[in-house]
Amino acid sequence: MSGSKSSDGSFARAASLPPERSAGQPPGSPLGLTVHTLPKAGEAVALAQRTRHGRWKMLGVLLICAAPVVASYFTYYVIRPEGRRNYGELIDPQRTVPELTGTALDGTAVPLASLKGQWLLVSVSGGGCDAGCQKHLYLQRQLRESLGKEKDRMDWVWLVDDAAPVPAELVPALQKATVLRVDGAALHAWLAPALGHTVAEHLYVVDPMGNWMMRFPAAMDTAGAAKAKRDLDRLLRASSSWDEAGRPAKP
Repeated sequence: MSGSKSSDGSFARAASLPPERSAGQPPGSPLGLTVHTLPKAGEAVALAQRTRHGRWKMLGVLLICAAPVVASYFTYYVIRPEGRRNYGELIDPQRTVPELTGTALDGTAVPLASLKGQWLLVSVSGGGCDAGCQKHLYLQRQLRESLGKEKDRMDWVWLVDDAAPVPAELVPALQKATVLRVDGAALHAWLAPALGHTVAEHLYVVDPMGNWMMRFPAAMDTAGAAKAKRDLDRLLRASSSWDEAGRPAKP
């Protein structure tokens, strides 16, 4: 039993001793427990706000970097909800201008890719330019002029798909047009007609990124041209925030 008495005495002495103080704690000061400090409610709210603001800033940077792509897709799809009111047919998927080199009337070599940076209203035919071709050239000129102050954002382009010479009497009327002779097979792999028609029966719209994105109906008449103008107005209006007249300067 002596062991039991010894143990009881040890416990009694231990209980009678004052609790140990931490290093540096002055005698007589109250004892405290070590507790990890929790953030105050205001600090937690501020931290959440900073995190949220940081995410918004990151999203803003991403949107700025993606702006050209977003703008291109916006322009491409902006009138899709009104698709039934469109006169022209939207091309999906879009087709990028091929790496072709054309020849101007003066013999100058001109890559088709150099036409990027402007909206293009394009017609295609042989160099002999029959009545249908001449009608398209007239409508192209009239449509461009009807755009008023926005006309400098659009070029009218005639792509000649054969080796036939252009009639001399047409040349004076083409001073404001871009006329290029290109390889017919390669050209027809890019621009395509509606089922049952030929490539020469349509007018085509190419956006400033170089994507063929619209085809007007075959055998367009004056009434159809008025509807085509509404489509062009929508496209130019939708792209006014990022597209400017004139092609970007070459590096």
